[in-house]
Amino acid sequence: MRLGRTNLEVNKKGFGALPIQRCSMDESIEILRKAYDNGINFYDTAHLYTDSEEKIGNALCDVRENIYLASKTASETTTDFWNDLETSLKNLKTDYLDLYQFHNAPSLPDADLYNAMLEAKERGMIKHIGITTHKITVANEAIESNLYETLQYPFSYLSGQEELSLVEKCKKSNIGFIAMKAMAGGLIKNSKASFAFINQFDNVLPIWGIQKISELDEFLSYDEGLILDDELKSIIESDKKEIGSDFCRGCAYCMPCPEEIKINICARMSLWIRRFPTEPNLTPEWQKIMNDTSKCIECYNCVDKCPYGLDIPRLLKENYNDYMDILNGKTKV
Repeated sequence: MRLGRTNLEVNKKGFGALPIQRCSMDESIEILRKAYDNGINFYDTAHLYTDSEEKIGNALCDVRENIYLASKTASETTTDFWNDLETSLKNLKTDYLDLYQFHNAPSLPDADLYNAMLEAKERGMIKHIGITTHKITVANEAIESNLYETLQYPFSYLSGQEELSLVEKCKKSNIGFIAMKAMAGGLIKNSKASFAFINQFDNVLPIWGIQKISELDEFLSYDEGLILDDELKSIIESDKKEIGSDFCRGCAYCMPCPEEIKINICARMSLWIRRFPTEPNLTPEWQKIMNDTSKCIECYNCVDKCPYGLDIPRLLKENYNDYMDILNGKTKV
């Protein structure tokens, strides 16, 4: 597919390199080389993803001209911008990035930061300029500004009309749409249904977060002509009914909590414990994590930072009460 006005011809199976932070260097190289050997040519990482960039650099530096590298900066000053870019180039063992994105922008970057992007492009350090965000208002502003060649935004079969409208706006504006969290932060279990759903949109590039060879094999097994059949549509409708729209995606942008509550785990435990094996979530360790939700003082700092505008204190209470009912046998799952 063509990634909007960048005109990059990318394999529809993009590689999201956040999860390989949790792999060893050798494991990561094995996964990345297999991805490359099977035609995957778009790799998305970020300066903030600890050693993800370094792993990609070590794995793919010898095939640099055959792939597209995308990274991100969360810098708030031009000094930090240039430091981040230089670090990313060094880690990735390259002298240019095909796509450089403002990372999880809470608002559109100011003129100084955007001009730094333009200068980097003029100097040949980056080829294209993009933006990533979790906020629908910022996403729409980015499209309307006409300053960005790509938009990266959460998109899955749990998405609603607002997200579908974003995809259509990007298509009309010739802006490449990169779909993050196509598995809804792990809550979607059926990768085939997710792949088929995304496959409906010829202007959407999903970046699948992969940290195991078995996960990579799943996505490699799907034909690029895969379409939604009645069975997959039924799975999607069932998931939409169960998960709804008022749920924690686990992005952790609300963190850290001043009371050290693991919000990104506790605020979605009710869904997690039902969609995956129950017993591993009932150990003493997990009970302590859930009990910590009682420390919530309802300061609402997390709500202010949540890109989805969730009432997190309410979700923490609801998930804790449900967890205790399951633990005490009142609720069967």
